[in-house]
Amino acid sequence: MSETESPAAHAVPVVPPVSSAQVCEGERLRTVPLAGATLTVRYRPPAGPGAEPALFVHGLGGSSQNWSPLMELLADDLDCEAVDLPGFGDAPPPDDGDHSITAYARVVIRHLDAGGRGPVHLFGNSMGGAIATRVAAVRPDLVRTLTLVSPALPELRPQRTAWPTALMAVPGMVPLFAWLTREWTPEQRTRELLALCYGDPQRVTPEGFARAVEEYERRLELPYFWDVMARSARGVVDAYTLGGQHSLWRQAERVLAPTLLVYGTRDRLVSYRMARRAGRAFRDARLLTLLGSGHVAMMEDPDAVARAVRELLADTVTTSERSATPRG
Repeated sequence: MSETESPAAHAVPVVPPVSSAQVCEGERLRTVPLAGATLTVRYRPPAGPGAEPALFVHGLGGSSQNWSPLMELLADDLDCEAVDLPGFGDAPPPDDGDHSITAYARVVIRHLDAGGRGPVHLFGNSMGGAIATRVAAVRPDLVRTLTLVSPALPELRPQRTAWPTALMAVPGMVPLFAWLTREWTPEQRTRELLALCYGDPQRVTPEGFARAVEEYERRLELPYFWDVMARSARGVVDAYTLGGQHSLWRQAERVLAPTLLVYGTRDRLVSYRMARRAGRAFRDARLLTLLGSGHVAMMEDPDAVARAVRELLADTVTTSERSATPRG
């Protein structure tokens, strides 16, 4: 079930020799070398000509695979690409070790500039939502529309279920957690992760669970896995503390692109109560609230998210045509 509301405010690092990430039917992977970083890009050729470009940015601990269900549904509408941020998925860490929100935003901008695909329909989930917000604020020329799924925007009082994730930013906590859970099986780790991210983990099929376990096993083989998690968590927390023009909320107010905000009522990491504030901050915002969904609505209820995206695209086209119509 869902309800839609309209708020008032409208040298290349070497990848270790481990197995590659899974590729769904119809998808392809390619490596994109950039100055100081290497991205892995998952893309799905559009179903027909004339599809506008879209770019998808995952969250903390995620990868481009998180967007596969939604990209498949939007293949008739958009030319879809999803990135593995440096240190995630198949992409090696950045040369300078900078995993801040600002550094990730620079990498996304660099990728868009290098590929000449902008302006794009930009998507972001969680940490990726914070990154996408920053990109849209500082480079409005690169963003046609913005879709944010549970964006990691600063909360004064985060819900208690989000505290363990925030604690990963504390120096020494991630190595301690890795040591304390050294006997956990990949299946156990995957169950804990799904319980945190999904509103209802029972939505995950046995096949989907098996794929998630396989991916978790692959990531644990990466020598930089825990270090990247710690540095990225620290980057999110640091972004929450920035004030002035660098504040994520201040930058949200600067976004010009029509924006779709997606929140799940059972999100354990980003409270759906932040939806109202986000709706006021983004000047041209639409709000989709998904009852029973958690932190990764594009994986839990991709059909509902896809419908809302198509409505956003249609509204954007209608508005553009209206603005282009001569008066008199």
